[in-house]
Amino acid sequence: MDGYDKLVPTPTTDTQPYWDGLQQGKLCLQRCADCGKVRHYPRPVCDSCYSMNVDWIDATGQGKVHSWTITHYAFHPGFKGDLPYMLLTVDMDEGVRMQSQARGIDEAELKIGMPVKLAYEKVKEDLTLPVFVKQ
Repeated sequence: MDGYDKLVPTPTTDTQPYWDGLQQGKLCLQRCADCGKVRHYPRPVCDSCYSMNVDWIDATGQGKVHSWTITHYAFHPGFKGDLPYMLLTVDMDEGVRMQSQARGIDEAELKIGMPVKLAYEKVKEDLTLPVFVKQ
């Protein structure tokens, strides 16, 4: 974990519960406290009813592949050693779409609608990132 040289997120008041959940090995998603719409990425205002009241729910961490890309060019020097890597866009069971890297999924077996689940990769003592694996 020492020497982690990739870009890291800077949690905000709106995103801290999401990052705290990942540290604990669970996916926490925002839900509007007024209309009930689940949303991801975390943000202060509901895009459905414009409420600023928010709850957090524990998500299943399961979903289906919507799309993917294979990255062959590092946008930051810290990612050069990971090339090529697969970035999945996943329709989560809670109705939101989420992106993250894949682990242990072969490109040849990948298909739209393939079931995947979230795993948790501790990259620094205070940072756990979500990754997708086969279900």
